[in-house]
Amino acid sequence: MARPVVAIVGRPNVGKSTIFNRLIGDRLAIVEDKPGITRDRIYGISDWNGTSFSVIDTGGIEIDGEDAILKSIRVQAELAIEEADVIVFMCEAKSGLTNSDEEVAQILFRSGKPVVLAINKVDNMKRTEDIYEFYSLGFGDPIGISGSHGTGLGDLLDAVTERLPEPTEEEYDDDVIRVALIGRPNVGKSSLVNAILGEERVIVSNIAGTTRDAIDTPFERDGQRYVLIDTAGMRKRGKVYENTEKYSVMRAMRAIERADVVLVVINGEEGIIDQDKHIAGYAHDAGKASIFVVNKWDAVEKDDKTMQNFENKIRDHFLFMSYAPVVFLSALTKQRLQKLLPVVQHAAQQHALRITTHLINDVISDAVAINPPPTDKGRRLRINYATQVAVKPPTIVVFVNDPSLMHFSYERYLENKIRAAFNFEGTPIRLFTRRKSDEG
Repeated sequence: MARPVVAIVGRPNVGKSTIFNRLIGDRLAIVEDKPGITRDRIYGISDWNGTSFSVIDTGGIEIDGEDAILKSIRVQAELAIEEADVIVFMCEAKSGLTNSDEEVAQILFRSGKPVVLAINKVDNMKRTEDIYEFYSLGFGDPIGISGSHGTGLGDLLDAVTERLPEPTEEEYDDDVIRVALIGRPNVGKSSLVNAILGEERVIVSNIAGTTRDAIDTPFERDGQRYVLIDTAGMRKRGKVYENTEKYSVMRAMRAIERADVVLVVINGEEGIIDQDKHIAGYAHDAGKASIFVVNKWDAVEKDDKTMQNFENKIRDHFLFMSYAPVVFLSALTKQRLQKLLPVVQHAAQQHALRITTHLINDVISDAVAINPPPTDKGRRLRINYATQVAVKPPTIVVFVNDPSLMHFSYERYLENKIRAAFNFEGTPIRLFTRRKSDEG
């Protein structure tokens, strides 16, 4: 089930990022602080009264070139229109209504999308009177909020969730492997889709996906049913859009959420750049099975060490995704293409793998016997037992005497032992530590 999307848009310096951080709250703390994840977070998950939705902070988008501010404002508004189910249009009470606010309002008004008008920096009762001039924008009652104090956010979230569409149920059976292709522009995603489908021409149908910006293509190969979720190309062309790196991240988000397996497509000719890490990191954070696909391998000058050297670079750059296999291929020439789907199927199986409690505890017991937990100020971590509580991704809870005694390095040691015993190739696994009394 894909979450609806809420985009925060407005001119610069109205506090969009502050409100974004308020809306996603402590969920940022859940994201693993691991080496190799280097990206600006412009995407998060929020939950209000049981309604979960994705939030995009367009304040993270920067445009280079002439009239950069005006272009940035227009692009942010247009991105919000394309990506969002509901738009939070932010203005700011302190400086009052500006021409830039009115320009954004015109773009949003013509879009027909539901818009919630939020006036930030209403930090005291006196400022409350400053919101009245914003009625002229035509979006109904402005909601006064304060990013610094957190006031008014409940009213804002009520207004947002009232306008969200009903969640759409996934239309595919559980045995269908949903595969999303993500990557920066020009890595060959569309060519790869065509190559996969054209090999035996077994397309069942081309149907519009449940999102506006992804195309779902169901097909069957060797008795296994798949759906390729290909993020459609940018609707707008031109230098401004091509230079907006984060655009491709925003494009990929819904596809990632709906997928079982994510293909992180890398251009073998150009090598790895930071944007590849930005995009791959979102698949990891979402807990999806992932495979690095190095495309355009036919165009790379090679010797007997080229492939291993390139894989080593991937491992160095993506330390946080050491579980993800690497497939080298060429969508153009079909070179090594036949290796891809078996890896996809294996990763999907690992992503849904469930291990019985007694087997997990046997591995944990052996790990503790080999390498007991270190002491901390005279206290030692005591592991009572562990159990798997979820799949997709495999999620294991370890019950202990005191979670604060679980050091990151020891948690990583246990994860490595679990991987050594059960493989879990292609999928992240989640390890949570709980006090034994928290069990019930």
